[in-house]
Amino acid sequence: MSFKIVTDSCANLTDKQIADYGIEIISLNYYIKGEEYISYVKGRPTEYEETYRLLREKEQITTSLVTNEQCTNVVRPILENGDDVLVIAFSSGLSGTYQNIHNTLEDLKEEFPERKMIVVDTLSASMGEGLLVHYAVQLKNEGKSIEEVAKWIEDNRLSLCHIFTLSDLFFLKRGGRLSGAGAVLGSILNIKPMLHVANDGKLYVTGKQRGRKASMEALLASIEEKAINIADQTVFIVHGDCENDAKYLESEIKKRYGVKEVVYNYIDPVIAAHAGPETLAVFFIGKER
Repeated sequence: MSFKIVTDSCANLTDKQIADYGIEIISLNYYIKGEEYISYVKGRPTEYEETYRLLREKEQITTSLVTNEQCTNVVRPILENGDDVLVIAFSSGLSGTYQNIHNTLEDLKEEFPERKMIVVDTLSASMGEGLLVHYAVQLKNEGKSIEEVAKWIEDNRLSLCHIFTLSDLFFLKRGGRLSGAGAVLGSILNIKPMLHVANDGKLYVTGKQRGRKASMEALLASIEEKAINIADQTVFIVHGDCENDAKYLESEIKKRYGVKEVVYNYIDPVIAAHAGPETLAVFFIGKER
């Protein structure tokens, strides 16, 4: 039985990847000055410049979970077409989106009892989630069943390394992750926090570097430290409107580790609202997170 892969807009996949993979996207929404925006609209390039301009001005951007209606609008046409559905979802440790999708699928199972519907909690964020989608599409194309692909994600998600650095501590402070004094001190001393997504799917500060160059070097060093057979992998990078830094990482990853394929993209507005501009992250398969 054929099945369709669906993910949400927090996977931060490029428009080309979405088209090439043949997947569908459930979009999260965000709000600026009371006006609602959709993070991803199929067939329409996402505009990032204005969102990041506002973030640099410290504008408050709020976000919301995927609703039952948003999920149903994407999934129902697939079911009506006679296909099963595998949804690869944003970490439950960072959002209630996974639970809302799960609840929606339970409702749809009553309407389409003959269809298989599986939602997997990736315990991953941004292009970490996207990298699991990447591998899921490969497995599907190799002829794996919906159950086999879902099990592979569950078995391998805790090997998906997410290593982040942030430039501006303001957004961590506003999210309640740093004390006010810590945020001010970090800004004065040019301290760049290093973070990762842990096994519980939540974001944790793991260390700090003095300056942007050192923090990018730490991202590169994490690949050498944690990765398994990195030259045979595809590495994903996301950036918070700092494309030149992403290009530098791409070049260094290829040069230092022999990686043939590196893909980078912007961080979408929903995640950017919490991470802030100048965020930079790398994603790859490692021994453990």
